Amino acid sequence: MSLFGSSRKSEKRRSKISDASWVYMESPDAPLADPSKTNGTSSTTVQMAANGHNKQHSPDDDVFPIADKMMDTSSRTERHPVVRCLGGNIITVATFAGVILGIALGLGLKSARPWTKREVMYVNFPGELFLNMLKCLILPLIVSSLIAAIGSLDTRLTGKIGIRAVAYYMITTVIAIILGIVLVMSIRPGVGGSLDESTGEKRESKPTLPEDTLMDLVRNMFPPNIMEACLKQYTTVLKRPKNYNDTDNATDLREWDISGRMEGSTNILGLVVFSVVLGITLGEMKAKGKPLLNVFVSLSDAIMKITKLVIWLSPVGVLFLVASKILEMKDLAAIAGKVGLYSVTVLGGILLHGFIILPLLYFALVRKNPYSFLLNMGQALATAFGTASSSATLPVTITCLEENNNIDPRVSRFCLPIGATINMDGTALYEAVAAIFISQVRGISLSIGSIIAISITATAASIGAAGIPQAGLVTMVMVLNVVGLPAEDVTLILVVDWILDRFRTTINVLGDAYGSAIVAHFSKNDLKELATAEEQPTEMTTL
Repeated sequence: MSLFGSSRKSEKRRSKISDASWVYMESPDAPLADPSKTNGTSSTTVQMAANGHNKQHSPDDDVFPIADKMMDTSSRTERHPVVRCLGGNIITVATFAGVILGIALGLGLKSARPWTKREVMYVNFPGELFLNMLKCLILPLIVSSLIAAIGSLDTRLTGKIGIRAVAYYMITTVIAIILGIVLVMSIRPGVGGSLDESTGEKRESKPTLPEDTLMDLVRNMFPPNIMEACLKQYTTVLKRPKNYNDTDNATDLREWDISGRMEGSTNILGLVVFSVVLGITLGEMKAKGKPLLNVFVSLSDAIMKITKLVIWLSPVGVLFLVASKILEMKDLAAIAGKVGLYSVTVLGGILLHGFIILPLLYFALVRKNPYSFLLNMGQALATAFGTASSSATLPVTITCLEENNNIDPRVSRFCLPIGATINMDGTALYEAVAAIFISQVRGISLSIGSIIAISITATAASIGAAGIPQAGLVTMVMVLNVVGLPAEDVTLILVVDWILDRFRTTINVLGDAYGSAIVAHFSKNDLKELATAEEQPTEMTTL
């Protein structure tokens, strides 16, 4: 049965009984069934529904019956005490075990002997396959979920949910940046220390200007070719003039030749904007747009079915992804000595934001236990840590949010794709800390104006950062340019970015999940009104 079935079957409504699984019940206005005509099974059925065992059969249940049986542990928890103790979170526990085993395997193999790049590639191969499976689901999931979710809502409600989501994203991003600045200015990890570029790998930096990056962000929101947006996005390129010589001002990038090119990475932001517009249009078309809307609803449900299968591969995939990344590192002891305090500052800010501030915000607004919610998101958080990609984790995040935390699919599939694109709390905090840390290492004192500029630029950069591994390094160049630091200084922190990237991705995903739950809480009454409005025409026709 489709997750959006309530919008297509107006004679029924989706409800919960005692926080159990989603079940379909007759309209509250319908008369109660006569127990004598149901052979005494009516009360039994209601009692089973309250216990979470009443699951009505639908054609969708036959698509992947094996996956559904594997994911449903409600009937097995009564027979197996171990499963009951784990609370049915076997895959979550296995994925976290994969992370720990991956760290142990990587450290063990690394201590034995040096590893060549080809050997590391062999170790990474299973993890690469798992990551490719998740990435394969990103594009159809984002497009179909947004169109299906928005198309099932009216325009007024879509606007309300969108405003609430964006407001939450902006508030939490600003909080993360302020927290990062306070920590780095208090701890001062770069004062009295020194770094040399030999600690990290050399990487050629691309010259860029903040205004060019911001204009590229707006350009990519409106792609000229929607098919090309699935494969490429626009990027401004600065080239040194042909008549350039050493006497010219090398730092004045505004005098360089400017051109644009389409680079080989999916324009997620453009697809999000297109999907939102198409979803609103289909919702406004009512019956005429219903056939096309049903196509995207079915596609969204099918992708989630596939996601259930891919999730079972996450323990093995995460294990090899983490192990191979550790094998790539040169000298862990030297790294810890050079940028240890910087890493502690970033990790402290990320963990404080994700596990203290966001839960407090959730509790203050929703009045529910934030840590029960967090535990239910464990599978998504472990996958985010292993893949270092919030976009690749999106299918798992949606599954955890809807099945474990019972968030309305119309809200989760609207908020999460947008959040995975523009809500990067961990990235914003990291970029603010990194820019100030580098200035401390270089002995450059920053004014209040420079710190404010870093805050604004870090906010814009986090919005423009793609949900892919180490995308924050690309936008980091933009933040450094604002305070007059050379782009090459990114190499000073590159050596520890692989592990920090995983932690900030985890917090990015957690922030998206909390945001969807908060938006769903404040949209609850609006969704009920929409369901009531959809039921009335059918009830009048029946009369």
